[in-house]
Amino acid sequence: LRFDEQVRVVVFKSEVKGVFCAGADLKERAKMDDAEVGEFVRRLRNLMDEIAALPVPTIAAIDGYALGGGLELALACDLRVAASSAKMGLIETTRGLLPGAGGTQRLPRCVGIGLAKELIFTGRQIDGEQAFSMGLVNHSVPQNSQGDAAYKRALTLAKEILPQAPFAVKMGKLAINKGMEV
Repeated sequence: LRFDEQVRVVVFKSEVKGVFCAGADLKERAKMDDAEVGEFVRRLRNLMDEIAALPVPTIAAIDGYALGGGLELALACDLRVAASSAKMGLIETTRGLLPGAGGTQRLPRCVGIGLAKELIFTGRQIDGEQAFSMGLVNHSVPQNSQGDAAYKRALTLAKEILPQAPFAVKMGKLAINKGMEV
């Protein structure tokens, strides 16, 4: 995607109804030794960094659960759209773990340090409306009977981006991302 000049916007969605991304398989992770866990987390962090570094806008369409690494995936995207019924949270602390794929950096940039600490320390799950009220998602929409309301709103948002000058959009993303590091 990084090198395909035809790609102008990327929308991340799930094919599983009611789940955007449920995060890592903790039963599988429990079977790993320390070295394997370290490699797993490193690869996951690299994946999220690659998504965040895509030169085009990325939109997460959260039509269901986005827990742990699932929310970290959504946070790696530039924009997030959630169904009001979606459930999101960095729940790792409820499992004796730490969000390891960038959530501890991206969540505070999105909602502020105090709220990020509260959400991570408690492992609380929030719905799409709560996420919108705290600035975690750009839009919260009522879920429809097909279970794809967030995806449909994400496509509408993508269609708003498409007519804009591709170079200007890419440079805007780069300038904002680099400016956040200053």
